[in-house]
Amino acid sequence: MTERLAADTAGLARAAELLTNGALVAFPTETVYGLGADARQGEAVARIYEAKGRPSFNPLIVHVADLAMAERFGRFSPDARRLADAFWPGPLTLVVPIAEGAGLSDLVSAGLPTIGLRVPRGETAQALMRRFDGPIAAPSANPSGKISPTRASHVLDGLDGRIGAVLDGGPAEVGVESTIIGCYDQPRLLRPGGLPVEILEEALGQPLAPAPATGSPNAPGQLASHYAPGAPVRLNVSAPVEGECLIGFGPDAPRDALNLSVSGDLVEAAANLFAFLRKADATGQRIAVWPVPHHGLGLAINDRLARAAAPR
Repeated sequence: MTERLAADTAGLARAAELLTNGALVAFPTETVYGLGADARQGEAVARIYEAKGRPSFNPLIVHVADLAMAERFGRFSPDARRLADAFWPGPLTLVVPIAEGAGLSDLVSAGLPTIGLRVPRGETAQALMRRFDGPIAAPSANPSGKISPTRASHVLDGLDGRIGAVLDGGPAEVGVESTIIGCYDQPRLLRPGGLPVEILEEALGQPLAPAPATGSPNAPGQLASHYAPGAPVRLNVSAPVEGECLIGFGPDAPRDALNLSVSGDLVEAAANLFAFLRKADATGQRIAVWPVPHHGLGLAINDRLARAAAPR
């Protein structure tokens, strides 16, 4: 059963404990309830996709307490810092380059070199961020494709028994999702949302560039442009050939393979996926991938692998 925690000292302490231990905790922001996991723990982040039934590894927004905490995980240009100073806490997500040594799971960014960061408004969210003192990856706390939740009871309607707890901070303010601004080159509008474009442009003193027409809109809520290895990728390979680096799965894969999960645990495999693709790419060989089951998180893993293997 999912715990229902009051937004008091004891409830906040329990929520932080669960997050530290790799469990999922839903919590209120100013827009909707988010489904939170420690953004540094790959298996915890993988459980978000599993609980939501999310079809692919799209980038997730990482929630932090303030700009100082955000700068542990992202590199802020003067424009990004100007926007953060003006509009945080609030419904603004800034997509910035990941800081060296940030320690975030690759699943949070879907293997991209950028990360979406937000400081949410609201007493309960702020109290949880400060109690946990770490980055919380959090999409909306509902099964994928369903209506976003604005009360703890809505979270339980869809996810009871599938997550560790919901922190009940009362009704969330109903509103549109956060505006997403890319600050990895010139400031770009990646997704309109709760902050009008005109206000953001006034703060910047310049117009926002549009999102890239093709290629890499680095934003949650958009079609993700996933990390693609430089080497060719061959899928569903049970007999690798000479000159291939094998990414394995399960106990039957060769012992010298980069095994996503020797035990066949799809959550562990999801957590390892992007890092192992990088390791394989670094060998300079072609990449072969052992068959991965097409159920549970295996659907998302295979979706990601199919994109990695697509002609380019």
